[in-house]
Amino acid sequence: MTKSYSIQEINEIINGVIYGATTQNITATEQLEKATTSEISFIGNKKYEKYWLASNASVAVVNEDISIEPGENRAFIKVKNADLAMSQILALFAPPAPLFRNDIHKTAIIDETAIIGEGVKIGPGCYVGPKVEIGAGSILYPNVTILDECTIGRNTTIWSGAVIRERCHIGNDCIIHPNATIGADGFGFRPCTEKGLVKIPQIGNVIIGNCVEIGANTCVDRGKFSSTILGDGCKIDNLVQIGHNSKLGKFCIMAGNSGLAGSVTLGNGVIIGGSASIKDHTTIGDGAVIGAGSGVTGDVTAGKTMLGYPAVEARDALKQWAILKRMVCDSKK
Repeated sequence: MTKSYSIQEINEIINGVIYGATTQNITATEQLEKATTSEISFIGNKKYEKYWLASNASVAVVNEDISIEPGENRAFIKVKNADLAMSQILALFAPPAPLFRNDIHKTAIIDETAIIGEGVKIGPGCYVGPKVEIGAGSILYPNVTILDECTIGRNTTIWSGAVIRERCHIGNDCIIHPNATIGADGFGFRPCTEKGLVKIPQIGNVIIGNCVEIGANTCVDRGKFSSTILGDGCKIDNLVQIGHNSKLGKFCIMAGNSGLAGSVTLGNGVIIGGSASIKDHTTIGDGAVIGAGSGVTGDVTAGKTMLGYPAVEARDALKQWAILKRMVCDSKK
């Protein structure tokens, strides 16, 4: 059944201010360039105002500082933050999650010692090992593997192909995307004249807090001695590597293809840009930002923004790049 809402019904959800008027009901969301008259879009930055006139959207959620008018039979819903408001609208139009005809599929293998909470759903081909505990309302999509003595909190979703290795612990309201691996061995080897490279046993685990999201094909390695730790609210993109014994504070962000070597410590609210890499045994302070593609080789104090390879403070990196550009230009004269 197609969902349909008036602009007034949508505004009741995001609590904005309507400018203009339209009788068009809204049945979906779409970006400005592709939207039809029955779809709602958004303008999250003034630089995108120029696309409104050519758009067919009847309604857009916009920031309060917008400088254009909606036009005839069109309307804006002005809010403080259009991106956050659109997240509520997207949830409104989101299609239903994949269907479970049975809460626990007959092909799932669940050890008799596992404790399964109320309302848990376990899809085809899943494996739940000895002494695993899964909290109420959690969902395991097909072909998830959870090995011995792991704990999964309440209302956590684990998508197909993910592997949670033995003795790892995941909190409440987490999302683990397809083919993520939690608790693989840390990368520990030492040269030996008799044997070549000797593997160092990795006997620790991974502890993940509440409301953490782990992207597809991301790997979080177990600690060598104790735990690799991800604090509450961390958001980790696809194809990220988190090395053994690293410790992330609360609400850290790591973008795709970035990586932490072993024993890296991130404070609260640290942002790691895409493809950035952090040297082992490095500490990055609260609120620091590491630019995309940067290589951090030493500690970073709280609040600093770092760029480049090797990474330096952003303003110094920009100066270096400007000087280099002038030198190159001068050499061509």
